This record gives sequence, structure tokens and C-alpha cells, in this order.
Amino acid sequence: MIEINLLPGTGKKPRNRSAGIDLAGVIGKITAHVKDPYLIAAVASAIVAAVAVGGMFTVQRAKASTLADALQTAQQDSIRFSAVIREKHKAEAERDSVLRQVRLIESFDARRFVWPHIMDEVSRALPPYTWLTSIAQTNKETVKPAAPAPKPGAKKPGANQPAPADTTPAQPPVQFRIVGNTVDLQALTRFMTQLEASPFIQDVQLVKSSLVLVDGKEVTEFQLDAAYQHPDSSMVRTVPVSLSMR
Repeated sequence: MIEINLLPGTGKKPRNRSAGIDLAGVIGKITAHVKDPYLIAAVASAIVAAVAVGGMFTVQRAKASTLADALQTAQQDSIRFSAVIREKHKAEAERDSVLRQVRLIESFDARRFVWPHIMDEVSRALPPYTWLTSIAQTNKETVKPAAPAPKPGAKKPGANQPAPADTTPAQPPVQFRIVGNTVDLQALTRFMTQLEASPFIQDVQLVKSSLVLVDGKEVTEFQLDAAYQHPDSSMVRTVPVSLSMR
């Protein structure tokens, strides 16, 4: 016979399919079946290792992404500033060229009054019955080169680090030789004394003196070596230059 239940709420209740999994019960059943503690420790170690590897992978991937972004930014900055760096090197090269030209001009300007002072002092010290045949410079002048520009990437001196000292030797003074004749040895001595007393001339030395014939007369030919010196500022007197117009 077929029985039909017409009353609701009676009979067997349907099984709830959406019920959650009881983890405690599952773990309890597993521990009830597995009695070996070493196997339990091995499984726990494997689980911990898997969690650690997963965490490290996540951290490393985040770091790799950050480094990739930083590298891309650095490359963009390098491309953007490469033109600026090239212009900077070009400007430094032009600056060095200008410095060399300025140094040359300064060298000429600093020595433009040397020979006028020498000629004026020699003329003032020349005694009677004495005449000169030549005055010539005996040493060579050199122009101090400009300091080279630092190489790209070279370490620049900091606030506490002194700049490298200039090792270029100082410019030597102008040395010259005076050749002349005199009919009086005392005049030669007086000439040397007056030259040495000049604030523009120093190191006056007699190189050679000998008797020669000039126009059938016996005279003393002499050679003097001397050097130019920069006088003290108190010894220099400047006067205005006036030009008369006709």
C-alpha cells in the first residue's frame, strides 16, 4: 500500500547541505587514527614550511615590483638629464678655454710695465763717461696654464675637505744683461751701486770686464747681470697723464 502524509512538519527532515565543515572534528578523527608523534611533527613542519614559503614569495614579489618601479624612474631621470650633463661638459670646456686666454692676457698685462721701469732705472743710474751697447733678457717667460676641469664622476672636495693645492711653480723674475763701455772704473762701481739702490732692480753682479779699443781709444767693456723685482707699494708713485692738444 501507498501511504501519503498529508500533515506538514512530520516525517524525516531533509539533510542540511549548507552546514559548515567541523575542522575540530576532522582533526580529532585524524589524530585518533594517527598515533605516531613523528608523523604528526613532520606534517606540522610541512604545513609551517609551506606557509613560510608562501609568505616569503609574497614579500619578494612586492620587493621586486618596488625595485622595478625604482629602476624605471632612474632610467627616465637618466634620459632626461643626459642632455643637461652634455651641456654642462661643453660649458666647462668653454670655461677652460676662456681661463687660458684670460691667464695669457693677465700675464702680458702684469709685465707690460717691467721693461719701462728697467729702462728708466738704468737711464737714471747711468753715470757720465759711460754708455751702453745692449740690454737683453736672459731668461724665458712662461704662462701659467689654467687648471684642468675635473673629470666626469670625479669626487669634488666637500665642505671639510680642502681643495687641492696649486703646485704650479711661481713665475720667475725677469733677468737681464747690460753690456756697456766706460772710461772710468769708478764710474762702473757707481753705476752698479745706483742700480742696486733702485727699488725695481736687484741682484746686480759684474760678469766680465775687459779693455777694448773703441775709435782708437782704450776703454773698459763690462757685462752686468741683474733681475727685476716688484717694489713695495709705498715706493710706487702714480701721476696723471696729460695730453696737450694743438
